[in-house]
Amino acid sequence: MNLIETTYQLNQKAKHIAKVVSVDNATMTNIQLRAGEDIVEHSSKNDAFIIVRKGKIRFIVEGEPVVVTPENMLHMIPLEKHDLHAIEDTDLILIQIKP
Repeated sequence: MNLIETTYQLNQKAKHIAKVVSVDNATMTNIQLRAGEDIVEHSSKNDAFIIVRKGKIRFIVEGEPVVVTPENMLHMIPLEKHDLHAIEDTDLILIQIKP
């Protein structure tokens, strides 16, 4: 068992991105963004799952907008270009699955 802390960081800084755990076939990253913050277009060579724990964030995936909230999650296949914009202060987990 491994209890992993993902402390809320937006009280102390504007943006927080930190890898929280890496295992043989996956990496989990905690991303916290203030409302209005962006991450520019990029892609990943791995399958990626976005799980929003708090807030609301808009992704543009291959030109198609999608809003991710605590009520849904997003799966992106390898090499899908995407950017993101925090609609609200957002705390999310990015899980990248290695082939």
